[in-house]
Amino acid sequence: ADRNALTSLLHTIPAEHPLTAVVHTAGTLDDTVLADLTAERLEAVLRPKVDAAWNLHELTKDLDLEAFVLYSSVAGLIGNAGQANYAAGNTFLDALAQHRRALGLPAVSLAWGLWDQVSTISGQLDQTDLRRLARLGLLPLSSADAMELFDAAPATGEAVLAVTRLDTGALRKQGERLLPLLRDLAPAAPRRAAAGTGGADGGPSLAERLGALPDEERRVEALTDLVRTQVAAVLGHSDPGSVDPGRAFQELGFDSLTAVELRNQLSTTSGLRLPTTLVFDHPTPAALAAHLRQRITVEEGAAATPVLADLDRLKSAIRTASVDRDAFDRITDRLRELLDIADTANGTATGDDDTDRDLDTASDEELFALLDDLG
Repeated sequence: ADRNALTSLLHTIPAEHPLTAVVHTAGTLDDTVLADLTAERLEAVLRPKVDAAWNLHELTKDLDLEAFVLYSSVAGLIGNAGQANYAAGNTFLDALAQHRRALGLPAVSLAWGLWDQVSTISGQLDQTDLRRLARLGLLPLSSADAMELFDAAPATGEAVLAVTRLDTGALRKQGERLLPLLRDLAPAAPRRAAAGTGGADGGPSLAERLGALPDEERRVEALTDLVRTQVAAVLGHSDPGSVDPGRAFQELGFDSLTAVELRNQLSTTSGLRLPTTLVFDHPTPAALAAHLRQRITVEEGAAATPVLADLDRLKSAIRTASVDRDAFDRITDRLRELLDIADTANGTATGDDDTDRDLDTASDEELFALLDDLG
């Protein structure tokens, strides 16, 4: 990053052994949320990336180089939480590689993910950080695999390459929270599993699910369980029951990054626009659940919503199965059973055991018409 010092260094290279390749691997971290990012913290992280790489480019561009390799990071491609300064520095490296290619100069920027081997940078990551990366679907590379990929990169002819292992199962679990650049790499979730998660994927929303509960106490309890589950996921605990709803988030191990991650997950689940200060404004899981209850407008009388959603999903499956006569007969028998249950329940609720329809004599067409009406 010291242009004068770099110029002096290049002058020490003997003519009989000329410089033929540059590999820029410098970098430093100073992670924080964007609101706490100062000019000094930005400068400290950008200098070894931006200044050093640009000086190397300008001072060697007239040399006959075979390779100009920049060690970038996937942080610049996907935007890791708390790494706005580091992401910006690495995005500059990716742009520099494209710039050099446009000038007819050799260049490749390798956007590395995490390595198994501990480095000065990765050594700063604690278990919470590593679990966060794993939830994003980013798995560590062995040094042997990383160096094989390093050797293979020039042959691709690409200016920028992401170099990381991906856990496609973790990508799929993220649903709508999946980072945009990774969405085409995630396998499609099974239709039935996706439909049950609620809200944006076609199932009942959180407000509808709360409305289906019988009383206010159950609704608060459900929201408390939801918050505890999300807290456990963010902190990497396998058992949400281990999260004490009355214990302060800071005592549970939350920092500014995990606080933002919890806010993001709850925003997605609830459909609410929640502030970044959510965890600090409502310092325990119980207090946060109570706040969510105040914010969520429960849709009363929504007890039928989950059932109707299931019936909607059954329509196409039933029509597909109807080409098999045996399957069709078994399905209609089961529908009659379900309608008997509905009629019995309705008669119990109204005190009237008589029914206007004779299900035993109803035709298959009438049963399917009734199913359409219910859906």
